[in-house]
Amino acid sequence: MAYYEHVFVARPDVSPAQVESLLEELKGLIEEKGGKVGKTEYWGLRTLAYRMHKNRKGHYGLIDMEAGADVLEAIDSRQRYSDDVIRYMTVRLDALSEEPSAVLRKSEERKRRDRQ
Repeated sequence: MAYYEHVFVARPDVSPAQVESLLEELKGLIEEKGGKVGKTEYWGLRTLAYRMHKNRKGHYGLIDMEAGADVLEAIDSRQRYSDDVIRYMTVRLDALSEEPSAVLRKSEERKRRDRQ
């Protein structure tokens, strides 16, 4: 099995709770198919670089996992036919990281600077 990072963008009109439940569904699917989930992150509602399907914003989610080809096929089919997902991408990694992603680190640093 290899290491992967899966990022998806959900429609802006869904609630953050629905995005969290989508993350939990994907986590359950990965574990059901024999994969292991490293970390899950919800990045919040963010502005997109360009319009996708007439949307200017989207909810971002990230999952780090150790999985095989059958898990990737299951995730691909689930995300492809989901009405809530605008885009998704899975990238192969050399190793999983336990640290927060760059997006979360950046927001934490910004909050720390604002407090000072």
